[in-house]
Amino acid sequence: SVATGTEIVEHLAPIFADHPTAAYVAKVRGVRLLGPTTALLRAIVGMIPPGAGDVNPAANAHQTLLAEEAAGTWRIVLFQNTPAQYHGRPHLVEQHTAELRPLLAPDR
Repeated sequence: SVATGTEIVEHLAPIFADHPTAAYVAKVRGVRLLGPTTALLRAIVGMIPPGAGDVNPAANAHQTLLAEEAAGTWRIVLFQNTPAQYHGRPHLVEQHTAELRPLLAPDR
């Protein structure tokens, strides 16, 4: 069976109530219109652990979102989150992290 929105909220609420969550930082790298009602968005993202002042490179990811407009409303058709591991290429890990650092809140 498919879970309802209420069931999902009830299941996840205790997790977020009892565990501090990381802050999230994202940078849109590009938006491309694929047609008059379809768009592709690419972004890089990172997380700042609770109490930390910097991005945790191990949590970096690439995100892709496909959206479609119908009757004046844009809706997500597909969302993909891929860990940015950069196996064996530490300079790419640092480049990804450095690109996100300017987006950190000034009080960090």
